[in-house]
Amino acid sequence: MPELPEVEVTRMGISARITGRSIEDVTVRNANLRWPVPCDLSAKLCGTSIKTVARRGKFILIHCQADETDGTLLVHLGMSGTLRVMPAATPLRTHDHVDIGFGEFVLRFNDPRRFGAILWHDARDGIPLEQNPHLAELGVEPLSPAFAGAQGGLLLFAKTRTRSQAVKQMLLAGHVVVGVGNIYASEALFRARINPKIAAARISLARYQTLAEAIRTTLFAAIEKGGSTLRDFVDSHGARGYFQQQYFVYDRAGLPCRECGVSIRVVRQGQRSTFYCPHCQAR
Repeated sequence: MPELPEVEVTRMGISARITGRSIEDVTVRNANLRWPVPCDLSAKLCGTSIKTVARRGKFILIHCQADETDGTLLVHLGMSGTLRVMPAATPLRTHDHVDIGFGEFVLRFNDPRRFGAILWHDARDGIPLEQNPHLAELGVEPLSPAFAGAQGGLLLFAKTRTRSQAVKQMLLAGHVVVGVGNIYASEALFRARINPKIAAARISLARYQTLAEAIRTTLFAAIEKGGSTLRDFVDSHGARGYFQQQYFVYDRAGLPCRECGVSIRVVRQGQRSTFYCPHCQAR
């Protein structure tokens, strides 16, 4: 947490407020995040205008430009981060690490666990953004046209012919398809009626077509509900998500399956909890 839907909900919220606005000031209170916040971040950002707010996987990409500056701010929410728009006079809370000021309001980054990141990609270095080391190895975007329709299933099938790892672990790795985290992998596999423990190479093209559609359906549904709030996630305006009320399997161990009534089970895969229905996902 946060996973792709929560990041996309955050991106949409801040994009509506900051696109076209100029950055007036930057305050870094704690640079010791997962990777250090650039020491010259204020010098890079002040006076730039926000051109676009995009997303790649779980990174929010804020394109900033001015006469002598052209680059992209990469923001990762880590395990507990939030990026919120709030009045500039809002009192500080513990773990408010970075403020990006736009006059009457700020974009405030809060991260109790400090696994998040705020990084800078300078376009003047001549390296395309997609080749940034944090982005270059990411798989296809599940919400993009490249994963829609038959293309998603074909891609999953082609990329897994030699993969002996379990299908859920393949999804979490992010090298084939990006952003399908623990919650939404469990939910999508349930919708596709695929056992999360089965080897990725053993799944047929037809079943991968079903899984690709299930991934997109699950993610779009979660975004529509504002994402999931299990502990501390809130969107860019402080609102909680409520997709968790519609989970089929995640965090429902011991409860009856919503489809067949059999008790949901939980197993450990790669130190993560996997929830599934032993009847609906028997194979």
